[in-house]
Amino acid sequence: MEILGRFRRLTSVQRNTFIACFLGWSLDAFDFFILTFCVSAIAAEFHEKVSAVVAAIAWTLAMRPVGAFLFGVMADKFGRRLTLMIDIIAYSGFELASAFAPSLKTLIILRAFFGVAMGGEWGVGAALAFETLPAEGRGFFSGLLQEGYAVGYLVAAVVYRTVFQTVGWRGMFIIGALPAFLVIYIRTKVEESPAWLQGRVSRKAETHIGADILTYTGSFLFLVLLMFAFNSFSHGTQDLYPTFLQKDHHFSPQTVGNIAIVANIGALLGGFLFGAWSEKIGRRRAIVFAALLALPVIPLWAYSHSVPMLALGGFLMQFMVQGAWGVVPAHLNELSPPAVRGTFPGFAYQLGNLLSSWNIRIQARMVEQRFGGVFAPVMAWTVVIAVALVSIVTGSGHERRGADLTKT
Repeated sequence: MEILGRFRRLTSVQRNTFIACFLGWSLDAFDFFILTFCVSAIAAEFHEKVSAVVAAIAWTLAMRPVGAFLFGVMADKFGRRLTLMIDIIAYSGFELASAFAPSLKTLIILRAFFGVAMGGEWGVGAALAFETLPAEGRGFFSGLLQEGYAVGYLVAAVVYRTVFQTVGWRGMFIIGALPAFLVIYIRTKVEESPAWLQGRVSRKAETHIGADILTYTGSFLFLVLLMFAFNSFSHGTQDLYPTFLQKDHHFSPQTVGNIAIVANIGALLGGFLFGAWSEKIGRRRAIVFAALLALPVIPLWAYSHSVPMLALGGFLMQFMVQGAWGVVPAHLNELSPPAVRGTFPGFAYQLGNLLSSWNIRIQARMVEQRFGGVFAPVMAWTVVIAVALVSIVTGSGHERRGADLTKT
């Protein structure tokens, strides 16, 4: 009821803009997570180890800063709306191409290019959304927007559970090309950012992008470090989890999909709750509280043996992980210089992704070389380290809750 009430208070322009940005991020995440469900199948077809296949995921994450910068510059110079449409077409195209990869090497190259396109969506979409939405309730909409990521994971889990055994991993990537049709909705229903149209952003963007980043070097580096911690937290608990369920527990695609669905329902609820709660207790407190609550969930999440208990562990873990993440869109945009808001938060976010991009391969190699193929201890220690990073870095920073995002 709260969601419906808040949406009713938006204008039609604000509502359509938010829906488009939410769907853009959701479908971007859907395309990313398709690969995480198919790691074992791809490894079997190409006769490779899991650690070799997850290099494709690592390269996707590593190339996202390139896209964040390129599409961010485009958004600051040519507008958020046009850039968002180009970005969605790009990531959908590379997703489709991935379905026809003849070798693992080709797949890795295609996923690197997909990473460039994926890296552009978050920053551009978040800037367009928060420059259009009212300041009131920004924490709530931040949580809702960020949980587009969990919705993407949820949709990927449903598709995997439903059709994987029929279409295989290549068919999964073909289905992943469908987000291209979202461009039609953006083209017909979404208007450009009011702040950008009024010249509050565009007047400075062309000549001062590099200068603004250099001017705020300290803030920028802090956000990069913060996003390294956050991405280690989320990808460390998500990307190898389907493989963990397949390898450690020998679950079927249907069971893996069911557990992932339950986990992402928890993610959605956590993002909504902590995003909205950050309006009352502050961005930093909400983040740290959610992160620390992940620690007592570790035994249930990593060491349970039955499907119901693993599902409960997944639900609670992602409730906390995405609870912390639900605060991020508002927090980063509030801390970013207005003249380069299309570039600054997204670029910092994706540089953090770059720093954490090889964590998944390190996890896979640790499993293979140190733990005899058992995933549980590696997954558990990943959470401990990530929670410590998120809590310490977040607590050492500052916040600008409620900042006016329409002013330069």
